[in-house]
Amino acid sequence: MNQWISAFFMTWGMFLAIPCPFRRWDEKARPKMMVCLPLVGGIVGGLWALAAWALPGLPPAVYALVLAAVPWLATGFLHLDGFMDVCDAVLSRRDLETRRKILKDSHCGAFAVICLGLLLLAQWCLFFSAGEIPLLPLALIPVAVRACAGFAVLSLRPLASSQYAGLAAGNRGKKIALAAMALAASCSTLWMGPQGLAPLVGCLGYWAAAWYGCKQLGGISGDISGFALTLGEFTGVAVLILTR
Repeated sequence: MNQWISAFFMTWGMFLAIPCPFRRWDEKARPKMMVCLPLVGGIVGGLWALAAWALPGLPPAVYALVLAAVPWLATGFLHLDGFMDVCDAVLSRRDLETRRKILKDSHCGAFAVICLGLLLLAQWCLFFSAGEIPLLPLALIPVAVRACAGFAVLSLRPLASSQYAGLAAGNRGKKIALAAMALAASCSTLWMGPQGLAPLVGCLGYWAAAWYGCKQLGGISGDISGFALTLGEFTGVAVLILTR
């Protein structure tokens, strides 16, 4: 149990910009970190739902901007950085070796800037036109998508340069991550009708983006998972708002 607690706070410290209340690193707990990702998603989703509930008195344009930015701010733009890196690499349309070099390049290219601008504009437009937002599905989108991310990292072939190369949590860890993904994706659907499908569609968006990134770059990595996670959250929000 102590290792699971350590793994949760290690995951918090690595994947959230919110100060971690318990800083401790246990190398033995490292394989469990991916299984704890849905719990970190619960924190992000809770903040997202809290902002949607508490801030509708703001001017609509500002309210939309805050909601568009909440998941990015909560994670310190970590996954957004992966989104930009993958956009630069894939849209270069170069050979595989060059795409991988671009993926690891710390410089920001034109493709990354263009894609970031389009993503921000699209997410802002969705929230600007949202009206009243169902809070439960919104809170569960980051949970479901991060469960997908945990399962993908534990299951898919990693890039040799990935920090996840050699990471394994065994079949038990994969089953826990898969169960969390299924639970988060389905529980709001039971109560919320069409809008409750948002976490499930977010999962589908994650897997579609992860498949594309892996196909283009030859395996999974933190950047590719961040790319897929960003698009999965966006897909879930789009369904949540467009089916209202």
